Amino acid sequence: MNKESKSFPTLTTERLTLRQLSESDAGGIFELRSNPEINKFLDRKPSQTIEDALNFIKNITENKELFYWAITKTGEDKLVGTICLFEFLSNESKCEIGYELLTEYQGQGFMFEAANGIIEFATKTLGIKTIEAVTHKDNQSSTGLLLKLDFKESGNIYDENPNLILFRLTI
Repeated sequence: MNKESKSFPTLTTERLTLRQLSESDAGGIFELRSNPEINKFLDRKPSQTIEDALNFIKNITENKELFYWAITKTGEDKLVGTICLFEFLSNESKCEIGYELLTEYQGQGFMFEAANGIIEFATKTLGIKTIEAVTHKDNQSSTGLLLKLDFKESGNIYDENPNLILFRLTI
């Protein structure tokens, strides 16, 4: 998968616009990547400064092997979360999905709406047949979202981290 040949796809849903990440999103990315509540189930070093967020944005926008969208409410530019497709295996028509949402926007159906839009894009535009997601066994919000999206639990397949559970959506 190489997205370099096409412009980055902006997607819209009933309430949301999913657009390419930009430097103007540094404040929102910093908030997402430094918030202890959002990061408690993620194995990553939290952002310490806005500069960390800007470096992350630069790395993401230069990476031609993934799609990484800023989630905004339609008509507003403020980043409320992110969603991405990555780990593309073209020979298997498979990829992985990841997402995060600022705490004040959780529980309102935004991620379900964004994920549905991304799944439709992945299957109809990219020809993806299988989408995988990995979540921490204690992350009930993420588990509930994946089940609502018709992902099926495939169990723990990670010997190095028994807390991670794989979910799979087969189209």
